[in-house]
Amino acid sequence: MVERNTEMQDLKEKTLRGGVARLCAQAANFLVRILSLMVLARLLDPKDFGLVGMVTAFTGVLGLFRDFGLSAATIQREVVTDEQISTLFWINLWVGATLTALSLALAPAIAKFYHEPRLVGVTAVLGAGFLFNAAGVQHGALLQRQLRFTALAVINTVALIAGSSIAIAGAMVGYGYWSLVAMTVAVPLITTIGSWLSAAWVPGMPRRRVGVHSMMRFGGTVTLNGLLGYVGTNFEKILLGRFWGADAIGIYGRAFQLINVPTENLNATAGEVAFAALSRLQNDPPRLKSYFLKGYSLVLALTLPITIACALFAPDIILTALGPKWKEAVPIFRLLAPTILAFAIGSPLWWLLYSTGRVGRSVKMSLVYTPVMIASYCIGLPHGPKGVAFAYSACTGLWIFPAIAWAVHGTVISFRDMLFTMRWPLASSTVAGAVAFAVRQLYGQSIPTSPRLILEAIVMLAVYVGMLLFVTGQKSFYLELLRGLKKPSSVKEKDLVSA
Repeated sequence: MVERNTEMQDLKEKTLRGGVARLCAQAANFLVRILSLMVLARLLDPKDFGLVGMVTAFTGVLGLFRDFGLSAATIQREVVTDEQISTLFWINLWVGATLTALSLALAPAIAKFYHEPRLVGVTAVLGAGFLFNAAGVQHGALLQRQLRFTALAVINTVALIAGSSIAIAGAMVGYGYWSLVAMTVAVPLITTIGSWLSAAWVPGMPRRRVGVHSMMRFGGTVTLNGLLGYVGTNFEKILLGRFWGADAIGIYGRAFQLINVPTENLNATAGEVAFAALSRLQNDPPRLKSYFLKGYSLVLALTLPITIACALFAPDIILTALGPKWKEAVPIFRLLAPTILAFAIGSPLWWLLYSTGRVGRSVKMSLVYTPVMIASYCIGLPHGPKGVAFAYSACTGLWIFPAIAWAVHGTVISFRDMLFTMRWPLASSTVAGAVAFAVRQLYGQSIPTSPRLILEAIVMLAVYVGMLLFVTGQKSFYLELLRGLKKPSSVKEKDLVSA
């Protein structure tokens, strides 16, 4: 019993420390992405972003097959052997090579679909990213399985900085949209090199009858779910590019990217840590429930104020981040703001479903969600990017609570648990947003845009932290997290001695 408690304490410490390491890295990544976006938005035109966006809307679908869900299978499995991982590595590499060849074959068809001949070369070059990524999938999964999130954090940050630097240098010397293509290919290459060096694992030869079939079934289901989800949340970009042109998709795409930068990073970070930790607890329901709800509360606390800020201060954010020539993105950015709330509330559901092996339920949910989303895009499409943005937000907002009820049914988590967890972050962010907006209306009209945005952020942050920690009584929760970080890594040795 002591050994079991020690193991759980060790898992808790690794999860907390790994989560903090990944959050710090994502904070750095957020700054890098925002700064690079600000620079590139001033060096390039909307059409440059639009040309790359047209291709990535298609190649993003292929990207869902790049690891065939086998990284998730490696992480979720309670016990995995070297022979299994080696076999999965070669399967991943074969899939990556196939996707690269498929990109080359589809390049003329994509260019013809958009009536844009320049997309042939863009598609061909972007296809190489699949092979680069495939070579590092299992190495990254091993690092995640071992809860080595600090190493993953460093790798991702270095790759992003290097890729962004390449893009900015290319844009400065006049390479236009090719600078964005270079960044897109460089990031997975550098990430794979870093994963190989950190994991220090060399794959062996593939083997038959080593028990990978069940892992492939799990991975295939994860891939199918990812495909459905991707189509449901990205098909509007294909429609806008086809019927409204490169400029429209460039403006819409930058608004979409900017509004998703903070929450996408945060959800990805929390997802990596939570999935690895919860998979180790899949046979311990009480602890799984405790870990899930605490992680869910933390994610909501970090993302909900961002949602409110984006909706209230859209003009200041766009002008500061992208510059005056992107004013058309302001209403789109504001209309898309509710999607942050929906994804913040709903994205953690996959932690629960995947870690407990309920990937089939996730696919069924996507089979309902995706057709509804596509129908909403078609309704909004005649009204251009604004109509599509409104349709996107409306549909995700209406879907989120039925999705929660469906996802948690029959698990240790109840619908009431979810609502109970989100109530204080939501109330605190709403009050903070109202106070910050009032200050803006009273004192901010005569202040230049960037200083005004800083004032809005400071006021909102101060009110939000005060509300969350002292008014709603969440102080003890965050103090507990801090105490967990401060505990020495020798807990295991102490517990064994005391036994």
